[in-house]
Amino acid sequence: MKNFAITGVAGYIAPRHLKAIKDTGNNLIAALDPHDSVGILDQYFPDTAFFTEFERFDRHIEMLKRREKGFRLDYLSICSPNNLHDAHIRFALRVGANAICEKPLVLNPWNLDALEALEKEFNQKIYTILQLRLHPALIELRNKIKSSSASSNKHKVSLNYITSRGLWYNFSWKGDNQKSGGVATNIGIHFFDLLIWLFGESDTFELKIAKDNKMGGTLALKNADVEWFLSIDKNDLPDEAIRNNKRTFRSIKVDSKEIEFTEGFTELHTEVYRDILSGGGFGINESRPSIELVYKIREAAKRLI
Repeated sequence: MKNFAITGVAGYIAPRHLKAIKDTGNNLIAALDPHDSVGILDQYFPDTAFFTEFERFDRHIEMLKRREKGFRLDYLSICSPNNLHDAHIRFALRVGANAICEKPLVLNPWNLDALEALEKEFNQKIYTILQLRLHPALIELRNKIKSSSASSNKHKVSLNYITSRGLWYNFSWKGDNQKSGGVATNIGIHFFDLLIWLFGESDTFELKIAKDNKMGGTLALKNADVEWFLSIDKNDLPDEAIRNNKRTFRSIKVDSKEIEFTEGFTELHTEVYRDILSGGGFGINESRPSIELVYKIREAAKRLI
């Protein structure tokens, strides 16, 4: 049984991490969030020490290391706002833990170089949640693409992801581009990683739409030409989604064929944890291409907004 701690436990994505820790038979010894609406802990780890201040959380971990013989914090799960990922990863390494961090690993590519150096210095590992890479339907698609890669014709891909958000979004850290990285980073990072994983790294891109609540453009990958659109504006939902009372629309088409991967989407975090605990996992090298791409998109957007 491994010892885990978690930051950002009151956030939207934290329950998937709590479930993954529980389902893999491990223990959560401490949790941190400045917000105290964390009743979700009762469902998974009711005896976990909870803190609203990072300094007390830090002190508790250090106390356990010194007071309990043989104690070790094995992993820190990081579900905090994007701009805090880098600092919380560094904390994990300093206390002797591996880091399991939500996407994006960091906001700026140069931070990855520093984290690589710290991995070696502290002899710990940094993992990220690229769960779509473990989806059976997408693995099957990738194998098909690789088997046909000898063809000189590029695939034609369209990506549309609309996940409507209410007014609260603009008043949260997610609506602050300095903290979240904006739409392309906050809601697009896992789709850009998926596209790069499927079709190879990016050559060029063109940004056609750049607003605070939506972005879109074209992307040239090694084996595909992509048209993409990301939005948190409910007015962009297609009529079919509205009729079915759905606030989210997700579509990826490859050569006009829809790729269905909705089923099993929420269980993939547990699969990522199992992969990490068995010696696998996705690290800095796997994260770098998509982080570099969304950074370039973010910089290009500044010239259009």
